[in-house]
Amino acid sequence: MEEKEGTKGIGLIGLIGMVVSSCIGTGVFAITGQLAQVASPGAVLIGWLIVGVGFLALAFSLNNLTEKRSDLHGIFSYADAGWGPLAGFISGWGYWLSAWLGNVAFATMMMSTIGYFYPDFLPGNTVPCIIVASLVMWGITYLVIRGVESAAALNAVVMVCKVAAIAVTLVFGIFLFNAGILTADFWGNVYNNAVAAGEYGPDAVELGGVGTQVFNCMIIMMWCFVGVEGASVVSARAARKNDVGKATLIGFLCLMAIYVGASVLPFGYMPYTEIAALDYPALLYVFESMAPGWGGPFISIAIIISILGSWLSFTILPAETTSEMADYKLLPASWGKLNAKGAPQFSLIVVGACIQVFLIVLLFSADAYDFAFSMCTVAIVITWAFAAAYQAKWGVQNKNMVQAAIGFVAVAFQVIGVLFNGWSFLLLTCVGYIPGFIIYVKARRDYGHAVTGGEKACMAIVSALGVLSLVLLAMGVISI
Repeated sequence: MEEKEGTKGIGLIGLIGMVVSSCIGTGVFAITGQLAQVASPGAVLIGWLIVGVGFLALAFSLNNLTEKRSDLHGIFSYADAGWGPLAGFISGWGYWLSAWLGNVAFATMMMSTIGYFYPDFLPGNTVPCIIVASLVMWGITYLVIRGVESAAALNAVVMVCKVAAIAVTLVFGIFLFNAGILTADFWGNVYNNAVAAGEYGPDAVELGGVGTQVFNCMIIMMWCFVGVEGASVVSARAARKNDVGKATLIGFLCLMAIYVGASVLPFGYMPYTEIAALDYPALLYVFESMAPGWGGPFISIAIIISILGSWLSFTILPAETTSEMADYKLLPASWGKLNAKGAPQFSLIVVGACIQVFLIVLLFSADAYDFAFSMCTVAIVITWAFAAAYQAKWGVQNKNMVQAAIGFVAVAFQVIGVLFNGWSFLLLTCVGYIPGFIIYVKARRDYGHAVTGGEKACMAIVSALGVLSLVLLAMGVISI
């Protein structure tokens, strides 16, 4: 593999910054409103318990694999080691798709936040939004082209700023918390009865039972952890390899505390049915009510800084992944070629071009933010599931049943979460693999490797599912 020379590497704080800053972008500010639309406070807490266990298993899996398979670099490499090059490509390409789709979601939320000051930018996917978002995107791309390690250091500074701003909102939420408001309709029964009685109008939809509410929370909550694997993705650039696992676990624990607080505390300040009716991002308008006069501008600036940090991370991560995939001979060599600053310039430009095209597509989306974050989440679940499955395989091969069980729990959580709540987005993600398979076949031939019959069959099935999703889209069965 090609060594990344001439750099000191990313330290523990920088790696934690990759994890926390990659995850805390738009989700933490929008999540309380999104959850209020589909679940009651009680169901939300159950959802966080399930998601916490699932992602803790994933974090432990990544920690174990980083320590025991220190020879592997990049989260896709676990799939490659476990099931061969096509599995490695599917994992890595899914991660690549997810990362730049995340940037599309960040762009939409940033423009919606700017809409707090300039209403012409609402709801986040107008022509002025696309122009400004494009300028920001290419500016960040240029920054990363100038050097990945320096961009990661800047990301750590942004992490401190965003966490400090969120801490302020959590402190207000704690002091203004009213348990009576939280428990007034803890399981959603009052709301469901009101909808059934027609009190919310003919278009209102019941939340359903607690089980339905919990499942409806899954994709929203999983989106908040996109980026938790950030330290593993840049493990080849870590100053000390053993810091990668530590950063993942520390980052995960910090994120759980932040997310639970940011999503649940507002339910003790304002009824969740009122929060559900707020514009995106809901936390902005909740905090504006908590701190009249300065709360809205304060949290708006915090959101913009937070998004810029995540946008920076999600520009580094897909380019870093494709660079390492080229090292593993899963992509053509041009995708891994580094410039004088040690950055994969070609890959970064390709990512920028893909984001640019998708930003234009958002002009025709009914709910641009929901569509972008759902696609991002489902795409990365493919990568997470492969990594967790390799953890389970490693545990079985090494007769370590504890590690195997951790892997199986992580796999089950990822698969069930997507199949019950995001199957349509999973089908649409298959479309993104069609051009990817063409590139993969070219890479294998360039390196003198044959594409097996089994690989061809697998690629044909995934491609057929992609075509099916387009048919269902045209028929109106699924929508964007």
